[in-house]
Amino acid sequence: RSSNFIMSKLKTLTWPKVILFGDSITQFSLQSNGWGAELANNLARKCDVVNRGLSGYNSRWAKIILPRLISNQNLEDNNIAAVTVFFGANDCALKDKNPQQHVPLQEYSENLKEITRLLASSGVSSDRVIFITPPPIHEPSWEKECILKGCPLNRHNSVTGQYAQACVQAAAECGTDILDLWTLMQKDGQDYAVYLSDGLHLSEKGNQFVAQHLWGLLETRVAHLPFILPYWGDVDAKCPESSLLCD
Repeated sequence: RSSNFIMSKLKTLTWPKVILFGDSITQFSLQSNGWGAELANNLARKCDVVNRGLSGYNSRWAKIILPRLISNQNLEDNNIAAVTVFFGANDCALKDKNPQQHVPLQEYSENLKEITRLLASSGVSSDRVIFITPPPIHEPSWEKECILKGCPLNRHNSVTGQYAQACVQAAAECGTDILDLWTLMQKDGQDYAVYLSDGLHLSEKGNQFVAQHLWGLLETRVAHLPFILPYWGDVDAKCPESSLLCD
């Protein structure tokens, strides 16, 4: 009876969350060698990395479904350390070639700002939000993919760059951090095609690139978080409860 009483009084352990919110580049990030998997490995015993990537989605749809993903009913349960917002690769699709996914540039910018406001209303302040721009498009590679699907090239790298710049500007206005992949991957005229598997999605090297640069931004937001539950060598073997049941 006393053990049942003790168990009933114990505080349930909750891991802080890092939420990855985006399109297919986020959805695929927990695959082997993916950037999300790398973050999850770095944050083991500190945070749960929650994948909310939705393949094919744009910022218009993201804004609509976000309130269903993050509750504002119980802010303590949310316990969110950081949120990455990674949209634009579908928004920038050419309107005449891919009207279903296309979102006009100005609306894209406003949607990002609205996402920040929705997060704030759920207790996630802008300093815990990291915007990520779409990576560059390698048009020759992506055109091959489009042809295989029976459609013409439906994205241009110069247009993607406009959306990336809008993302950077929105981040500045909202007070969020920014990872500008479009610029970084093309810096100094490097061959950015190596970062892409098909001209749009990330290759293994591209995933490593994102993980490395994103960790630099994320680390400051999680450095203060404690290691959850004691290191095994610190557990009192004669009375493990004294180590494992203390807050």
